[in-house]
Amino acid sequence: MALMMPKPEEEILANRDLLIERLRKILPADNVIDDEVSRRAYECDALTMYRQLPLVVVLPETVPQVSAVMALANEMNVKVVPRGAGTSLSGGSLPLGDGILLGLSKFNKVLEIDYPNRCASLQPGVTNLAITKAVEHKGFYYAPDPSSQIACSIGGNVGENSGGVHCLKYGLTTNNLLGLEIVLIDGEIVQLGGKHLDSEAYDLMGLMTGSEGLLGIVTEVTVRILQKPQTVRGLLFGFPTLDDGGNCVADIIAAGIIPGGLEMMDNMAIVAADDFQPCGYPRDVESLLICELDGTDSEVDHLIARVSEIAKQNNASVIRVAETEEERLQFWAGRKNAFPAVGAIGPDYLCMDGTIPRKELSRVLAGMRELSDKHGLRVANVFHAGDGNLHPLILYDASIDGDIERAEAFGADILRLCVDVGGVLTGEHGVGVEKRDLMHTMFSEADLEQQQRVKCAFDPNHRLNPGKVFPTLHRCAELGKMHVHKGKVPFPELPRF
Repeated sequence: MALMMPKPEEEILANRDLLIERLRKILPADNVIDDEVSRRAYECDALTMYRQLPLVVVLPETVPQVSAVMALANEMNVKVVPRGAGTSLSGGSLPLGDGILLGLSKFNKVLEIDYPNRCASLQPGVTNLAITKAVEHKGFYYAPDPSSQIACSIGGNVGENSGGVHCLKYGLTTNNLLGLEIVLIDGEIVQLGGKHLDSEAYDLMGLMTGSEGLLGIVTEVTVRILQKPQTVRGLLFGFPTLDDGGNCVADIIAAGIIPGGLEMMDNMAIVAADDFQPCGYPRDVESLLICELDGTDSEVDHLIARVSEIAKQNNASVIRVAETEEERLQFWAGRKNAFPAVGAIGPDYLCMDGTIPRKELSRVLAGMRELSDKHGLRVANVFHAGDGNLHPLILYDASIDGDIERAEAFGADILRLCVDVGGVLTGEHGVGVEKRDLMHTMFSEADLEQQQRVKCAFDPNHRLNPGKVFPTLHRCAELGKMHVHKGKVPFPELPRF
């Protein structure tokens, strides 16, 4: 296939009317959104710092429609940005002014629940929480549970390899996937995996998971569902310092105990959460640890005693064990509402996402306190402590000149600190546009070129979600060639709100 170089934006815009006319032959008229007011609803995702009006928005309802839209975009050399529920915190579904925004919100059906094989097949627009709701009456649930699970879609979870509270014990999205249906850039429909435990040949399903919409459009997902454990108990620990809380996390894991969930919050997040969603958190502690243990009755009783003793050894000033299911849910209520709670104490916040080795928790939290003073901005910390996935929430005011830039610089310094201690730039939010220009802090040029060779194999003309993940563009020579041109084109500055 001969290389087709991207057309100038002006030419795409000139052909907009023709593109819309042809899209309306593929989709119901109401599913093609071209007026400016309606397109405004899609101009950003949950990273509201950056906004861009899409060229046109399409809302297909069937896989053949997705295939036809992709084939048309490929024929007319038009870029495509896939979008799920729009909850991405890294700008992963930020639209393009000269590209189609392909929304999958109408793909919202549970297709099949197979209890004997312990799996469920779903359209990508089904929300994360809806999976558990569909199977809980039979004593099953879907393990990955991002904080946005009431809104985020399973297709977006695949794109970002989302985790959540229970990923410490039960794994991320990638550990709970069995099969995917993908529509490629030219409209070809591909099946990966299925209901069986493991896939044959190359792990293309693993390649697609976490690919942030750069390789294909997910149109069906098959996930494993788990049987609910016999017993689930919650514990709440308060510590006089952040170091004590961080050390307790490290000691629990070092003891060979893998809780169902292990979450940590600092004092600012504790007070904000308790104000927003009263849940009885101790407000006079510097760090709060929420621990969930599951298994058989005897196993959980034994682990409660062991974990409580570890907390005491780390100077815990508060130790509470949930005696009822209502009390356990109350422990989690504040944590699940931590993001909106922090939003209530400041005009704006930037939610970061980096992952570090557990033993570096205390060092990184201390480093963040220093960075807070350096940049003159407050930061609240909530994170999946068990697997070292941090979610610092940087408070700023977009109406104050320079605050956005200070928040960005603060966030970049936090991520550099994560990499410096042996961590990574993202745990579950993805790179998107937010961390795109920091990729060189973690990867060498050779690393990035190898990654882009994969992109080139699926999308030789960089038409699928371009401008995300990679800080520079390596143009592919042609499909299937395992080399790239040496010339690199930096992406333009992002359109700020």
